[in-house]
Amino acid sequence: MLLRQVIGNVFRRLRRERGITLRELAELAQVSVPYLSEIERGRKEPSSEILAAICRALDLELTDLLAEVQFDLATAVRATLPIRLQTAAIRVEESGPQRITSSPRAYSGSAQAFCLVA
Repeated sequence: MLLRQVIGNVFRRLRRERGITLRELAELAQVSVPYLSEIERGRKEPSSEILAAICRALDLELTDLLAEVQFDLATAVRATLPIRLQTAAIRVEESGPQRITSSPRAYSGSAQAFCLVA
């Protein structure tokens, strides 16, 4: 995933959460509607001046934008990582009879019990 795509997704999400149309945001940020649309779709890489203008229009600090982008990037990376269990480090051991106290009367179970030891 490209950085410009993540930035565009964040801008679109924040704009929609605030109930602002694309046209309204473009006017507030003083950028054209087609250019803002291209940014939101991740097709244009905005300059720092354009990023600042859009952030101002959304009443958003640049640091908050970057925090949102970082979160989205981290989430995207985690979603693509395979989960690996190291089963070689786990062994099964048989344990002795267990005393079970689930009622006022205690009894000793004779069933086998196993535990996983890492």
